Amino acid sequence: MPKGYWIASVDVNDPDGYKAYVAANAAAFRKYGAKFIVRGGRFELREGTSRSRNVVLEFKDYATALACYDSPEYRAAHALRQANSTANLLIIEGYDGDQP
Repeated sequence: MPKGYWIASVDVNDPDGYKAYVAANAAAFRKYGAKFIVRGGRFELREGTSRSRNVVLEFKDYATALACYDSPEYRAAHALRQANSTANLLIIEGYDGDQP
């Protein structure tokens, strides 16, 4: 079964306020087994547009990725994120088919 991913691009408007979001999201991420694949690291934009921070979270499957986002634990954290940042976030199913 393919894994599920959150892919987020974020501009943090209030770094101190955003720390509260980071602390609050840990409960949901722990409960749903999220694993950080990318967490803000160095990047070079080659095409299109970007925000200042990028995050990729991995879940055991797509359904779990959706459940985490819709959970009461994450909804509480989500309110903190919205108050302190602007983001694009998509939830996507991974690919586990043949590779080149």
